[in-house]
Amino acid sequence: MKIRSVIFVGIAGIVVFSVLGIFLNSSETTSDPKLRIAYFPNIGHAIPIVGMENGFFQNSLGDQIKIETRVFDSGPQAIESLFANSIDIAYVGPGPAINGFLNSQNNNVKILAGAASGGASFIVHPDSEINSASDFSGKKIAAPQIGNTQDVSLRNYLSENNLRPAEKGGSVIVYNISNPDIYTLFVKGDIDGAWVAEPWATILESELDGKRLFYEEELWPENEFASVLLIGNVNYIEKNKKVIQNFLSAHHETMIWINDNPKDTRIVFNNFLDSHLGQSLSDDVVDIALSNLKITDDPKSDSIFSFAEKADTLGYLGRNGYDLSGIFYYFDTNSLEDAVT
Repeated sequence: MKIRSVIFVGIAGIVVFSVLGIFLNSSETTSDPKLRIAYFPNIGHAIPIVGMENGFFQNSLGDQIKIETRVFDSGPQAIESLFANSIDIAYVGPGPAINGFLNSQNNNVKILAGAASGGASFIVHPDSEINSASDFSGKKIAAPQIGNTQDVSLRNYLSENNLRPAEKGGSVIVYNISNPDIYTLFVKGDIDGAWVAEPWATILESELDGKRLFYEEELWPENEFASVLLIGNVNYIEKNKKVIQNFLSAHHETMIWINDNPKDTRIVFNNFLDSHLGQSLSDDVVDIALSNLKITDDPKSDSIFSFAEKADTLGYLGRNGYDLSGIFYYFDTNSLEDAVT
């Protein structure tokens, strides 16, 4: 528990620093030769972490482009930074990506690539008797903030099993709280289960004797769904096509390196946690968590549209419907050739 507390404090400090950065940098323009990237300190964001720590991104962009990073703990913070023009690209879940697209002016936030598939699970507390959806009634279930990927998946799962959360007149008590707080309530036995992403799912299972009731990908066609996406500010992309093309090349090469070098990825990830948060995770936790993810640059587009349908059914996408036309950014081949030459 002490380790998780240290990690939580570290994340909080980074978030405060990053939020301050929004206001300090909101007046900056993208005309400077730099690229500002946002990502999270978790294993699902292995591509940006490894890409930065191993220098793959910088090598691809060259010395003339300065890379600045912002480390956040939630998608809404990254989206706010995109809107405030304090970052240019970000790694987020499908929920924030969809909301960013729909709520940005002229749909100025778009998906550039995938970064991870899968990597979320439902973990049952060892003292709770949950063996199937029929046992959820009367139980206290936790998921991260409202509207994030795990929250949408949890609430959709409840609906598909004829259950409703307590605030909607149902029998399932849903807590929307941060992952570190989920860990604390799990320790105390104040929740019966949690729908969480890696590495938190493995932490609850391996350190606190939780039972993994199911992997979320088991609920998706072909056992795949986008869990981390790379999104970008279209205004920046249009003005810096060569930079983004080179970055996407490094993104792809980093993905290949991670899949070819899982143990080295664990070392890089734990070194990152140690240097940024002052504490790392056990080798076993990182190895298991990474094995429960598929690191890929495929955005799994079908799952994006399916996720949007689920979010809309829950009322998360507004009252007037939604349109995801154009959510994926595609480079014009001719203009790209011009940008590269």
